[in-house]
Amino acid sequence: MKRNILSIIAGLLWLVQPAFGQSADSVAVVTKSWSVKSIAKGIVWKHGHFEQLFGSHQDVNLVAIDLKKYRRKIHIAADSARLDSTSQIAAAYGAVVAINGGFFDMKNGGSVDFVKVDNQVVNRTRAQTERADAVLLISRRKTEIQSAASIDYEYNKVPNVMLSGPLLIQDGVAEVLNSNPFNDNRHPRSAVATTVDGKLIFVVVDGRNKLSAGMNLDELTKMLGWLGADDAMNLDGGGSSTLYVKGATETGVVNHPSDNKKFDHMGQRPVANIVYVEL
Repeated sequence: MKRNILSIIAGLLWLVQPAFGQSADSVAVVTKSWSVKSIAKGIVWKHGHFEQLFGSHQDVNLVAIDLKKYRRKIHIAADSARLDSTSQIAAAYGAVVAINGGFFDMKNGGSVDFVKVDNQVVNRTRAQTERADAVLLISRRKTEIQSAASIDYEYNKVPNVMLSGPLLIQDGVAEVLNSNPFNDNRHPRSAVATTVDGKLIFVVVDGRNKLSAGMNLDELTKMLGWLGADDAMNLDGGGSSTLYVKGATETGVVNHPSDNKKFDHMGQRPVANIVYVEL
């Protein structure tokens, strides 16, 4: 029996991206008994609490979306100046699932990085930063994540673009990130990824609480790789990190946003934009 279990674990680990290696943490992620709920055909919400992942409690929520079925149902919602909670924006746009988007001006509103929605530029980049080096590109044909340096995203014909970052994984290979407090310290994190089997994944890791420490970007990258990410980018994290699943809770928020310093679903921070899926 023990030999059979070990064989199953080895098989599961073989399926994850080989560039991310095998460890006690990778085994914990790959063999996790997630709480799984089907939201709609082709959309699955998973929640997992880890007592020991990267040496700490970690609480992770993710939504996996079948791109073949929903490639024309993925959108960006953004306002050039107004800030609202992720759940408010999601509800206003009829989203079934949503995740907070890119970095924004907390005082004056609006994204601080380039955002285009339905061929209309909502915000232009206010100042070039090291971390905003990835773009989420959404068209009716496909959704993809690319290095910002690899494409002229401001003048590309793709109708929906969100600049954020850092880029974490490209073509199954982890990006080499510079050492700095933003990358190295543990915080709540939000990320979006695509997989080789045609899934779009929204991921939120809670943090700043004894029940979930949060992750640095190296840890987040590894976990995304173990979850099968082929391309992945970081989004705005910290108090902004929010994952929305319609009807799952009173507000639809399934993670534990940290702005109210409580481990509940009520601590959302107003944000400038979201990425969402409609039915």
